[in-house]
Amino acid sequence: MIKRLLGCVREYKLPSILTLIFIIGEVIIEVLIPFITADLVNSIKAGAEMSELLKTGLLLALMAVVSLTCGGVAAFTCAKASAGFAKNLRGDLFRKIQTYSFENIDKFSTASLVTRLTTDIGNVQMSYMMIIRTAIRSPLMFIFSIIMAYVMGGALATTFVVVVPVLITGLLLVSRKAMPAFRRVFKKYDRLNESIEENVRGMRVVKGFSRENYERERFGAASEDIAGDFTKAERIVALNTPIMQVCLYFNMVFVLTFGSYLIISGTGSNIDVGQLSAMLTYGMQILMSLMMLSMIYVILTMSAESFKRIYEVLGEEPTLTSPANGKTEVKDGSIDFDSVNFKYSKKAKRNALSDINIHIRSGMTVGIIGGTGSSKTSLVQLIPRLYDATEGSVKVGGVDVREYDLRTLRDSVSMVLQKNLLFSGTIKENLRWGNGEATDEELVEACKLAQAHDFVSSFPNGYDTFIEQGGTNVSGGQKQRLCIARALLKKPKILILDDSTSAVDTRTDALIRDGFKKFIPETTKIIIAQRIASVEEADMIIVLDKGEISAVGKHEELLKTSEIYREVYEQQTGGNDNE
Repeated sequence: MIKRLLGCVREYKLPSILTLIFIIGEVIIEVLIPFITADLVNSIKAGAEMSELLKTGLLLALMAVVSLTCGGVAAFTCAKASAGFAKNLRGDLFRKIQTYSFENIDKFSTASLVTRLTTDIGNVQMSYMMIIRTAIRSPLMFIFSIIMAYVMGGALATTFVVVVPVLITGLLLVSRKAMPAFRRVFKKYDRLNESIEENVRGMRVVKGFSRENYERERFGAASEDIAGDFTKAERIVALNTPIMQVCLYFNMVFVLTFGSYLIISGTGSNIDVGQLSAMLTYGMQILMSLMMLSMIYVILTMSAESFKRIYEVLGEEPTLTSPANGKTEVKDGSIDFDSVNFKYSKKAKRNALSDINIHIRSGMTVGIIGGTGSSKTSLVQLIPRLYDATEGSVKVGGVDVREYDLRTLRDSVSMVLQKNLLFSGTIKENLRWGNGEATDEELVEACKLAQAHDFVSSFPNGYDTFIEQGGTNVSGGQKQRLCIARALLKKPKILILDDSTSAVDTRTDALIRDGFKKFIPETTKIIIAQRIASVEEADMIIVLDKGEISAVGKHEELLKTSEIYREVYEQQTGGNDNE
């Protein structure tokens, strides 16, 4: 996992290495400054010449400037490396999600993927920054300070043999106690983001049912839950400070008391005022290093969950991939379902589709009728290979869809969903999702065919009208017609309308179908609809019931042979054949 994630450092290896080099330089100088300061104090006590004191003072000033420069450069390179690492990781994560099939996406909720792309990557970025800077600086400072403390204080440095283990034990216990609370937070972040996403997407429903207070309470409860876990963890982590201060003050009291005794009594010939001041400084550096290491431990342990969550997404292999040397040409729009069974996961107890056998000639118009839950959408999703059949085969143009290059197959099949999406941008930009090279004339032609040209032309800016995120500034029917026009611009061999005229009136629906018949006769058209009027002129109508084919035929034939079809027809027309 670590190897895979660190592979995202890529072009930011140099700033990472430079950070380590400058940190080492900063630590060495910081450790030497107390050593030289001790000599300066002893020289002043011994009555040294002013020129000698000035030289030492200038040397200390120079070392301070160099140390400050090293620290500043390290901060700059560290920020560049960590931000770049996060950028690469976020890009790799986003690109990986784009390769997912619907089956892969079903394993992760949208809110969870958003959390992983934002909060989790933020945690990982912080961890990487700590690793290449503080996690190097603190151990080096600890080791060098211990060495210099023994060089300067000799036996007096044994105080650290007592203080350091106590501090390490206390900090580890605190960190370990806080970890479970930090781990719980991330799953709760998913639920919080899910609450936000649902509220924003369903704002009209929330306001329509006056449920603002309920949504505020639901969000507040989720937020309070997260705050509670963080508060509990932070209370425990806050114990780091008093533990460190106790050890620090114990060290200071011991060094001052015992060191002063040695200096005054004269029994410690190697200990002087300068060495004593240096011992105090080194003691501070040692204990602060341990304190920082404990914080690093807390952050890294907390981020370990983020590392795992990100790796889950990066490590997830797409269940649908293009075969090697896949076919790059779709001959025509013929479709064959041969003994197809399908279920959404291997754990599912029953099939979503069972024993499906359908043969559709290229250019036919096919209607699909069925109640809610009859798997109409599941059926058509197998055609562009959004899912693979569990058993049997689906063929397009006489070739099993699993033998096609995925892009070739999906470029040949256009799907328009009931709740299709428009992206923020102009109408032109949205339409050109279907064909990036489409001319303005082709855009107009597609919109005329989809009965969208008139209302687009009525806008002050016409085709340059800006569409808000999600298409909130156009009506449901207008959005559906723009989505149909976008699909037509692909010039597909198969056009699938999944209840995508439900928001338009019957007259417009009829005009759209009439346009299909006249202008794209060679395109196979599959229309899923709730209205019998939308499919009654189709060459073939398929009646689905609980994932199985109940009946197949034309309108007049099904009125005689299919009870389900006849019942739907009579409910919609009152049994009047002339309506």
